[in-house]
Amino acid sequence: MIQIGDFNKLQVVRIAEIGYYLDGGTGNTSDDILLPNKSALNAELNIGDQVDAFIYRDSKDRIIATLKKPLAKVGDLAYLKVVSTTKIGSFVNFGLERDIFVPFREKVYALQNDKYYLFYIYLDKTGRLAATTDIEKHLQNPKGFKIGDHTTGTVYGFQTNGSVKVAVNNLYKGVILHNEYFNELKHGDVIELTINKFYEDGRIGVTPRKSSREEVVSLQDTILDYLKTHDGFMTFNDKTSPENIYNTFHVSKNHFKNALGGLMKKNLIEQNSEGTKLK
Repeated sequence: MIQIGDFNKLQVVRIAEIGYYLDGGTGNTSDDILLPNKSALNAELNIGDQVDAFIYRDSKDRIIATLKKPLAKVGDLAYLKVVSTTKIGSFVNFGLERDIFVPFREKVYALQNDKYYLFYIYLDKTGRLAATTDIEKHLQNPKGFKIGDHTTGTVYGFQTNGSVKVAVNNLYKGVILHNEYFNELKHGDVIELTINKFYEDGRIGVTPRKSSREEVVSLQDTILDYLKTHDGFMTFNDKTSPENIYNTFHVSKNHFKNALGGLMKKNLIEQNSEGTKLK
């Protein structure tokens, strides 16, 4: 049985000017599968040779073979680039001559051309390769992780309370609580994370935040850079509203105050009722 959208070990049964024909397994030569010369990667094959070929349908809906390695196969979760969009769906590049179609109904969120997102690859009812952004049911239960491990994750959704759904290592179901991030996140973003909790439902709790000490040092550097590019003065101090602090520095007021306090102890800045200035 030929597995479309996957690698198949097939035997060369005929050689033609346009390429090699592989045994389709039906005993009928009309079902032999063409491996075009350009997809044979300059291999010099003989009748009887066995090849490990990826099988898919070409632009004319014919079953065809290639020795090229695609970026994804059926059953994979893959981070792929959107190359075009039509009224009925989008197309993503998976490394071969034909792009994979994402039907409109399989787009859980809007896709932008030239951006990368996480997709699940499947075969549609007609046997064509297709992709969906509805990936959650295809994510696995976590294994081999421990609290404090560093990893990466891809944003694939948002909960109504503002928490972010991420695919940890593009394989496992993870969540960033709404109070664990301050920068704007979008579908398809890949972010560095630290594991901070395991939930009974199989999700991994993760955070993009660094350790408290690392965060304070980083914010202190940001504040100093801001002052240096604003003639040594800013209207922000420890009395500034949390909203104004977040809009400019994308941190909580508590973190901002801690950073200011550390800079004052280092005798690098001073505050007054008007704001903060470099010493």
